[in-house]
Amino acid sequence: MIGTAAAIVFRDRRDAGRILAGRLQGMAIEDPIVVALPRGGVPVAFEVARVLGAPLDIALVRKIGAPGQPELGIGALGEDGTVILDDETIAALAVTGQQIEAVVARETAELERRRRLYRGDVGPLDVAGRTVILVDDGLATGVSAIAAADVLRARGAGRVIVAVPVCPFGTEARLAGRLGEIVAIEQPLRFGGVGAWYDDFTQTPDREVIALLRAARTRTGVDADPANESAAHPAPEAAADRVVRTRDGVALPATLRSPAGPRGVVIFVHGSGSSRRSPRNVTVARALDQRGFATLLFDLLTDAEARERGNVFDIDLLSRRLADVTAWVRRQPGIGRLPLAYFGASTGAAAALRAAAALSGLVGAVVSRGGRPDLAGDALTQVTAPTLLIVGGDDWNVLELNDEAAALLAGPHELAVVPGAGHLFEQPGALEEVARLAGDWLVRHLGAPRDANAAERARDSA
Repeated sequence: MIGTAAAIVFRDRRDAGRILAGRLQGMAIEDPIVVALPRGGVPVAFEVARVLGAPLDIALVRKIGAPGQPELGIGALGEDGTVILDDETIAALAVTGQQIEAVVARETAELERRRRLYRGDVGPLDVAGRTVILVDDGLATGVSAIAAADVLRARGAGRVIVAVPVCPFGTEARLAGRLGEIVAIEQPLRFGGVGAWYDDFTQTPDREVIALLRAARTRTGVDADPANESAAHPAPEAAADRVVRTRDGVALPATLRSPAGPRGVVIFVHGSGSSRRSPRNVTVARALDQRGFATLLFDLLTDAEARERGNVFDIDLLSRRLADVTAWVRRQPGIGRLPLAYFGASTGAAAALRAAAALSGLVGAVVSRGGRPDLAGDALTQVTAPTLLIVGGDDWNVLELNDEAAALLAGPHELAVVPGAGHLFEQPGALEEVARLAGDWLVRHLGAPRDANAAERARDSA
């Protein structure tokens, strides 16, 4: 769709992949191989490969960022050593050859790390003579796709089709000579960046890439979010899809997991721009499953509600939704009478704290990951549940906000800092440390509800 105001905004990368796959199905491509640009291209490509019944692989390339402006690409590096440079941008920025060499050396090391991480002992698929569908979550400058396409042709690919959900209007004319065929769902005149065309453009973590590649290789047919696919931590019980209805009749999709004889139940409250499929929350939930806790992940908002950005930051609305979900949990056989805790992330942490203040006798503990407890406002002074605030050591602004909020909490609390971690805890081992800290806190503090009547009040409020 070119230059139209009625453009598609994709819910997330998996949604974009399903739409893109439908477009490619109509092209009657024989014997394709789908190759993704990690990390963001992998969830898109997974859906394309699934629909087309094609094998899935990755093209390892790294963007060469401008010195001092790493988000601004001035070139790309391929896994075979191919270097593509944007000479015009380099000249405009007066970047020196020495500066480029330093960036290339750093990115080469990262490329090798990713090769070991993503591929392990598994080599790349043979593309000789095959039609390769090269997939990313979008094209901006196109330098990474150009590097990947050049590498694939060097390996003998017979035909390369670059397929993306979105790219700027004019990309085909500008890059067709270097990329070949380009298939895009959206080609807007006013581009505004790839992320502008997604409701959820959360960065794809390494663990999701690994899980999707593993699922594709083994041909499990699983809808392989990390919630469903993890060889390292098999689920105690398969996830069960549920629908929770709020007091005003809104249906919220949810995923419930429960091991045999659970010691408690943890309700996850996702942050802005995310959903119950948040790969970080799913990963922590799996770790808590292994420690004997039932877990519930649910969508705080409907799709239509989430498109209104004001709702994403409406802490009163989100905390009311959480209270309704809590009441629903208390009615469920097998988990309804268990000790209960909240695990909140980003704005979800504020909703969790506000709900914990309102249900102070029912909520046994609260954990916040990279949260914004400051958004809970005056409710902080009414939170008596033991509260753990986990923040990345490099997330300076959020760390300061958490430190100030901690001083206002009425109950026992700790501020745990994960050294070297950023806001999304994507550094190696960071999310595992979050899961360990959360599990230790919940094992230590999650006792029986302190006020039996609180459970009754929660049930009556639904």
